[in-house]
Amino acid sequence: MWQKSVCVGLLALAVGYLCLLGPELPQSALQHLSASLLGGLRRARSLESRMVAAWQAAIVRPARGWARVAVGVNACVDVVLSGVKLLEALGLDPGDGKNHAVLNSRQDLKEAFAYFMQKGAAAERFFSDAESFHHIAQTASEYPDAQLYVGGNAALIGQKLATNPDLKILLCGPVGPKLHELLDDNLVVPPESMQERDEFHLILEYQAGEEWGQVKAPNANRFIFSHDVSNGALNMLEVFVSSLDEFQPDLVVLSGLHMMEGQSKEMRQRRLLEAVASISDIPTDIPIHLELASMTDQDLMSNIMHQVFPLVNSIGLNEQELLFLTQSASGPHASLASWNGVPDVGVVSDILFWILKEHGRTTDRASDLTRIHFHTLAYHILVTVDGYWGNQIAAVAAGARAAGTQACATETIDTSKVFLKAPLEFVTSQTEAPSKISLNPDEPVVHWHREGVSFHFTPVLVCKDPVRTVGLGDAISAEGLLYSEVYPQ
Repeated sequence: MWQKSVCVGLLALAVGYLCLLGPELPQSALQHLSASLLGGLRRARSLESRMVAAWQAAIVRPARGWARVAVGVNACVDVVLSGVKLLEALGLDPGDGKNHAVLNSRQDLKEAFAYFMQKGAAAERFFSDAESFHHIAQTASEYPDAQLYVGGNAALIGQKLATNPDLKILLCGPVGPKLHELLDDNLVVPPESMQERDEFHLILEYQAGEEWGQVKAPNANRFIFSHDVSNGALNMLEVFVSSLDEFQPDLVVLSGLHMMEGQSKEMRQRRLLEAVASISDIPTDIPIHLELASMTDQDLMSNIMHQVFPLVNSIGLNEQELLFLTQSASGPHASLASWNGVPDVGVVSDILFWILKEHGRTTDRASDLTRIHFHTLAYHILVTVDGYWGNQIAAVAAGARAAGTQACATETIDTSKVFLKAPLEFVTSQTEAPSKISLNPDEPVVHWHREGVSFHFTPVLVCKDPVRTVGLGDAISAEGLLYSEVYPQ
């Protein structure tokens, strides 16, 4: 890189020298030399630096932003530590990985952690044995390097939004004494939302290249598990909806439906019907964003898709949730068992398009769903039905910027700490006649259109040594919403 800088510097000196001592040179020659200098300067800057500069120019506040945002309903305390170190502290030896929909024992925990660590994929599971979980949680929270943080999608989104002093944020969820202590002062918690004991979630992190026995992680990520009764039963949903009358929000953010997986099938079905009734009570002029999370029960996912999606205006999800969603409903590319490396942009776009065409608003369907914010490690895509959302170039860029700063724990993106992982070329579909896109780092937000649906794509600058991966998706969705504008209908 320094050789490039020296060459550009010498070129600048040469042009200056010629302008000073050779005024008789033709103007066209001087213009050509100046263009060469600018081109050299542009090439000397890294792809990452050029992308950051382009994002900064693109990220502008919407003409009509939010003033009051209500967020619910899952909240907890995250205990974050090294997954390998905790399993070693529990006396568990490395072994073969195996996926488990529900963790019933320490053996299940060990196998599921190894399975997802091998893939470098995020996952979240329910631990069914309360006594065993309590012992594991105690070991984890007392581990010397363990750190306690605000947890739960709703609380994390609330915390991210609360960093904006102009916003008033209501957070409704099971808030115990430790969580209340950790929450931002700008968050309003209804008294009915407080409870005597905290809900703890254990976040087992691993780094890129970290090894445990024969398992080697291809990238940094985390495995989350809990025995969470309050969040699992959505205990605070009715409290949340009833508090909206007094708070009068202009945006509602809802999450935690995935936590119902720990309930019996009958309980899930009953609670989902009650949730649908509660969500239906929210005034239709208040937009609702639903944040999804890791799930394993296809029936529950399918029911959420058919019963909840039509009631919300926007959803946020990652690549694991997107694939599971299409598998649960036999959608496009449902035969794909798992992603191989960076998810194919064309495949992702096909599934996103299908969700809006099958479950979003159309001329003959009364669904409210008009927006999806998709995020994966290497890139993000914001998909909207035309005519409902504005400022989406800024929104998708802001979400990508948030991913780079939060993962590296920096105020702004430090280009020495990040790298470009997204494909430099991709196709926009694997089922329809696609467009081929070549990424230009000076214009990193790419737009394409498909049958009344707009796609906004941008790469992510991936942190080389992430400080913390938990809550990254929530921060991305929160930032994307902050810069989004919904058009009055």
